[in-house]
Amino acid sequence: MMVAPSQREPRNGVSVVLRDRRILNSRLLEVLTRAGHTDAIVIADSGLPIPRNVELVDLSVCCGLPSMLDVLACVREALVIESAAVAHEMREQPVYEQFIAEMNGTPTEELSHEEFKRRTTSALAIVRTGECTPYANVLLIAGVSF
Repeated sequence: MMVAPSQREPRNGVSVVLRDRRILNSRLLEVLTRAGHTDAIVIADSGLPIPRNVELVDLSVCCGLPSMLDVLACVREALVIESAAVAHEMREQPVYEQFIAEMNGTPTEELSHEEFKRRTTSALAIVRTGECTPYANVLLIAGVSF
């Protein structure tokens, strides 16, 4: 089995933010491996504007594939998440209840959509999904496993 370089040599010999290695997409895995404590990673719907200075990992295939919730579930299994932020407009969307359940009590801040977009400018990366639900975006703050 071939192992990606980011899997062979975690930062300082130990990955402190990754839980496991189930993610198959090499670019997404590389971004998660690079994440340090308090780094922001955004899982975005297909319409969120991408700031020029922020790395884009584009997973979108077509409308709905993959969904934001599917990608969030995979990332949550791999990344230690300290907190999250969403636009308060997401409350009105059908994905909101599933999102809250998936976050399983993780502290989640609600912001205006404009403030959410401002915060994406300092993200380590934005992961674009095929989600076509408005405001279905989440900004994750990486935590540590100790």
